[in-house]
Amino acid sequence: MKQQNLVESFNSAIEGFIYVFKSQRNMRLHFLIGLFVILLGIFLNLTYIELVILCLTIAFVLFAEMFNTAIEHTIDLINEAFHPLARMVKDICAGAVLLSALAAVIIGYILFANRVGVRIEENIIKIKESNWHITFIILIVILVFVLLSKILLHSGTPLRGGMPSGHSAMAFSIWTIISLLTPNSIVVFLVFILALLVARSRVRDRVHSLLEVVSGALLGVFITLLVFQILRS
Repeated sequence: MKQQNLVESFNSAIEGFIYVFKSQRNMRLHFLIGLFVILLGIFLNLTYIELVILCLTIAFVLFAEMFNTAIEHTIDLINEAFHPLARMVKDICAGAVLLSALAAVIIGYILFANRVGVRIEENIIKIKESNWHITFIILIVILVFVLLSKILLHSGTPLRGGMPSGHSAMAFSIWTIISLLTPNSIVVFLVFILALLVARSRVRDRVHSLLEVVSGALLGVFITLLVFQILRS
């Protein structure tokens, strides 16, 4: 292969970026959001250090997306037939993109929070006083616990089957939340029936065993009570 000169190397790099930008919707979305965030940072008069951190974070997300695309194309070139390991490699790369995007959101919030007059301490107080925020936090925590349990136990897939049942955990968590927030016993009873029907459907459809459903229900109730106790104490 003929060695490229400096100009040809730059042209190849730019063409690679343009190809990913044109062919990958996520790349276009990340790029436009990143451009908007940088312009917002300039408008809010971020310091040079803050702008550097912001640019590096955005570049890391774009790099992860380009790396993911390159790996996917390489796997498709080497092996056109379906292979479990090839799928796993693609999933790992997609997970890396997701992780970089989540990190970018956190860094962006930290950088912009003080600039727009938002104090983290005040937000924490507002969250503790808001039933909607507490409910959202509980459901996110349950989702994370269910996914981690399935990963550690090598059971089922992230969104189907395995120990514990995520549907049962969510359903009984919602029942517990409503039980804690409303004095209406009829509403509490009806939601409990709905949670039982959700759990029963997972066993009936043979997606989960009875043990997995019961474990999910107990997990949902326990985490809900624990988070309520922590945030409302």
